Parts: sequence; structure tokens; C-alpha cells
Amino acid sequence: MSTTQLPLPSGFGITTTAGQVLAGMDVTGKIAIVTGGYSGIGLETTRVLAQAGATVIVPARTPEKAHQALSRIPHSTKQNVELAHLDLLDPASIDAFATAFLGAGQPLHILINNAGVMASPLTRDARGYESQFSANHLGHFQLTLRLWPALIRANGARVVSLSSRGHQISPVDLDDPNFMHRPYDRWQAYGQSKTANVLFAVEADRRGQSSGIRAFAVHPGAILTDLIRHMTDEELTTHGIARENSNGAIPSGKSVDEGGQFKNVQQGAATSVWCATSPQLTGMGGVYCQDVDIAPILPPEAPGVIGVRPYAIDPISAENLWSLSEQLTGVKI
Repeated sequence: MSTTQLPLPSGFGITTTAGQVLAGMDVTGKIAIVTGGYSGIGLETTRVLAQAGATVIVPARTPEKAHQALSRIPHSTKQNVELAHLDLLDPASIDAFATAFLGAGQPLHILINNAGVMASPLTRDARGYESQFSANHLGHFQLTLRLWPALIRANGARVVSLSSRGHQISPVDLDDPNFMHRPYDRWQAYGQSKTANVLFAVEADRRGQSSGIRAFAVHPGAILTDLIRHMTDEELTTHGIARENSNGAIPSGKSVDEGGQFKNVQQGAATSVWCATSPQLTGMGGVYCQDVDIAPILPPEAPGVIGVRPYAIDPISAENLWSLSEQLTGVKI
């Protein structure tokens, strides 16, 4: 079990914003890729990194939609943002994006695997893989491995894998990750994909650190974005959420201090940005972070919103998932 999965403490907390994390920091010259960087916390992540001087590439399945969303950020910041086409459910699209990036011969200092889907009905990609596991994990796995030479070229790159408290729902079923032989449960599927995001960071860090690549998993907090689109009205009501709150606003009557239940997008992007840039994490990696710090380990069956389950940071499970992901994608470093 990892012995580095311990809070620092960082001095930040649940209400810290991404802007506060980057206050006084200049990342001019850094090149970042933020998947899903045109909506929700991804858009805020793009905005603050670009505002601090980084060149941010935002891959999108529908660049027109991304362009419209990014048009809302200041012109001086938008000049540092580039759009590209990428569909995480399409291996050919991932390869084309990576080939184009590598062809420019530039380093990749920051890769934030932020895009994702949550609790969607059963759908499958062209290979027959379950869509949440495919988009949330396998697509980002392939993208990261294809971009590996550029990460090495950075001589000190960071990979940030967006997970969720949802990892507590389920470990990864390595025997049937695509629900071919068991009944489909959309929340179980989401949970295992979020556990996969943590395990990916653990193994990516182990394999990458000798080349200067460090990886982190992030739980951004409970932020109401377009991710809730697949939740039923009954599920939303149970959590006291109105569907109109998908604009990222904290629901009326709720507080970010109520057990970490809700954050706005500025607070939600903070941990991703911290893991991508903070000197506090120099020489570290392979950990699950939450509320702008390394999270504690949450013992099996213990209730709580703060912490990571041991099965999500288990190095053997991480290595086994990596091997399975190589088989499913046909991609290796």
C-alpha cells in the first residue's frame, strides 16, 4: 500500500479556488492539454491556466460547441487557447490528435484528463466496450500513452486524472469491465470507471517517474455541471438538486461547508490546477487528492466523503488494470 497517501497539509482547503492556487504563479511557456476543457470545471481549468500564461489545447468532439463556450473568457486569455478535434470513444480520433501534436515536436508539460460521463444508460463504443469505462478510462489511457514521448520531452510533466468520490461505489471488475456477463448498472459502471482513473494515476506515476512524469488522481468535489444530465428527477430530488443547477451554481440553501457537499466551478477546478502546477508536490505522485491536498486513506466500509478507498490505490490492481487496458486498446508505451 502506498505510504505517500497522507495529507501534507497544503494550507489550502475546501473553499480554495483555482485562481487562488495559481495566485502569483507564472506558467508562461508551459503547454497543457485539458480534455473537456470547454465546460464545467474543465472550462475554469482552461481559463486559469491560460490566464497564468500557459498555452492550453482543448480537444473536443464538437469544436464548434467548444468555441462558443470559450468565447466567454476574456480575449487576452483566449489567445492562449487552441482548439482541436478529439473523440475519446474513437481510437482513430485519439491517434490522429496525438500524431498531430507529436508532429509539432513540442513538449507536453501538463495533461489533465478531465472529460467524462456519469451514470449514462448502457451504450457501447464501436469495439463493444461499455461507454463510461471507454470514455472515462480507456480513451484517456490511450491518449496518455500516445502522448508519452511529449510528456518525456517536457523533462518534468504532470498527468492529472479526474476521478470522483464515486470511486467508492465500486472497484474495477477486471474480469468483466464492459458488462458483457453481468447486469448493467449505470452507477456501478460509473464507480468502476472512477476507480480506474485512480488506479491509472498510480501505475502511470510508477512507470513515468524515471522519465520525469508524475501522475495524480483528483476528486474535484461535488460540482453541479452538465454531468447530472443522466440523473433522473427522483435522484436529483433525493439530493436536493434542481436540474437548473447544472450551470455550476451551488444550490440555494446549500453550503460548501456542509460536509463538502457542493462547490462552485472555481472551487471545483482548484485541486486539478494544484496537482498540475504546485511546487508543493515536487517529487511526489501516484496519490489521490481532494480539497487541494493529498487525501487520507478511507478504511474499507468506513463512511465518509473525505478520502480514498484502499482498493483504488492498490499497486497490484493498478498494474493489472494497466495490462488489461493495453490488451483492450492495443496501445503500449
